[in-house]
Amino acid sequence: MEAKETIFINGYPCKSPSNISASDFKTTQVNHPGDTDNFFRSSMNIVTAADFPGLNTLGLSVSRIDLDVDGLILLHSHPRASEVLFVFKGVITAGFLDTQNQLFQRNLQEGDVFVFPQGLLHFCLNAGYEPAVTFSVFNSQNPGLVSIAGAMFEPEEHDIKKMIKRITSLSASKTDRGGDVTQDTIPDFNSEL
Repeated sequence: MEAKETIFINGYPCKSPSNISASDFKTTQVNHPGDTDNFFRSSMNIVTAADFPGLNTLGLSVSRIDLDVDGLILLHSHPRASEVLFVFKGVITAGFLDTQNQLFQRNLQEGDVFVFPQGLLHFCLNAGYEPAVTFSVFNSQNPGLVSIAGAMFEPEEHDIKKMIKRITSLSASKTDRGGDVTQDTIPDFNSEL
């Protein structure tokens, strides 16, 4: 007597190994620019195993970020994953805060890679004069996303402009000379808003 159907589960339900094909391991979900016609002039598209079957059980997710000029991805974290960010096009400033409120920030050019440790607050913004594109890989098939600003308040445009100015000028003299910004801390934005 034969079993009618076998179910394979490891993460999300898996297809039967006899029914998989090369197309299960390819996606076009990060091929096209996201819509940056919004308040933050940015778009983030995270593709997980729920959307891309080839990622199932591999412990990976991918994303594409599009940043228009002055575009910004506000402070957020991924509670279940570290992130490796690759700058495909443009110039961006990327950084994260550790548990001691210490800022680790760098300006990145095309081809540069930056790592955001798991669970730490991080951001990126377009520091150039043309649109920027980044791709990221997460070491979890479900990294999660916690948006601090979105959870606490909806910022007004002048507040965002002040924050961008403070972040980009925080260590301008040090970064222009290639100096160490690892001892800098992010300022209290509320003190000047």
